[in-house]
Amino acid sequence: MLKTYQLRNYNFTLLVLVLLLTSMGVVFINLADSSFTTKQILGLVLGLGAVVFMSLVDYNTLCKYWWVLYIVNCIVLLMVKLVGYEVNGARRWFKIPKFGTLQPSEFGKIIMIICVAIFLEKHKDDLNRFKTLAKLAVLCAVPILLIAIETDLSTSLDLTIILTMMIFVGGLSYKIIVTVLAVMVPSIYGLLYYVDHAKNIILLKEYQVSRIKTFLHPSDDLSQDDVLQQKNSVMAIGSGMLQGKQWSEGGITVSDANLVSEQQTDFIFSIVGERFGFIGCIIVIAFLLLIMLQCIGIARKARNVSGMLIATGLASMICFQSFINIGVATQLLPNTGLPLPFVSYGLSSLLSLMIGVGIVLNVGLQRRKY
Repeated sequence: MLKTYQLRNYNFTLLVLVLLLTSMGVVFINLADSSFTTKQILGLVLGLGAVVFMSLVDYNTLCKYWWVLYIVNCIVLLMVKLVGYEVNGARRWFKIPKFGTLQPSEFGKIIMIICVAIFLEKHKDDLNRFKTLAKLAVLCAVPILLIAIETDLSTSLDLTIILTMMIFVGGLSYKIIVTVLAVMVPSIYGLLYYVDHAKNIILLKEYQVSRIKTFLHPSDDLSQDDVLQQKNSVMAIGSGMLQGKQWSEGGITVSDANLVSEQQTDFIFSIVGERFGFIGCIIVIAFLLLIMLQCIGIARKARNVSGMLIATGLASMICFQSFINIGVATQLLPNTGLPLPFVSYGLSSLLSLMIGVGIVLNVGLQRRKY
């Protein structure tokens, strides 16, 4: 699994960017709720070890056993539904004594990126045939549905978007893309209309319906938790103005008044805006953008199709989750539960991202020769 590499091919820029952003995340989490700081530091240390180790493991070896990874992933996702730790009616975690909780779906994203990358490489010449697309649909649908029934609709949609981007980059025909969009756009509008007008809604949970209706009509009921959460988040970001409250004296912050619950996770961006202002927000977004660009740069120089698609998948994961998290914090999107990559509190999310970065670094170490 371990092989000899040339040090000059190691992308230290990506590694430094990730470590700096993760370190900033520790600071933001400490400002939101200091009781989570120690665990996040532990996650940073474990994550650094994961990055270094995975960057030296030949990703082609992992790719050889993609079916094993896929089956293990599906079994674990099924187990978490059956015997997992339940919170507010959802079973998404395994409870580990003295460590906290572990969310298998976060690691499942990385596994599915690998599995779909290998499938697309094997079928690069016949990807647009109906039989191949049907196989790919089944391959993706099983873990996505297992995540959805946990219930974790936001993560299942996240994984769907990530894999869709990989399939697009892998060579999906534009005719198929246009056809899918022609069906998808009216379907989304129909779903929103259905949720907004139907009395007895099936398939969606009550809290999911509430979040969609809150997004469609944010001023109808200001007492709704989702409305207050997002409005307080926007207020916090706006109050930071240019430089933020971190450098000024006096004044009560949103975190001090506990106006936004779980601020260390889904609404971590409100801490960034309030304490470090517009400048802090731009710095965080710039780091996320630079990390994505580094992944795309590695994808462009990858030795094979699977390496290119793995790096593309991680870049898509960081891009989409950043867009959704910041969109929720600024009330541009419905309230949902996706963490801000490398910044939000969550050991499962952080470790899975670090493993993904390590694999992408290994792809970069084996870049093609010109």
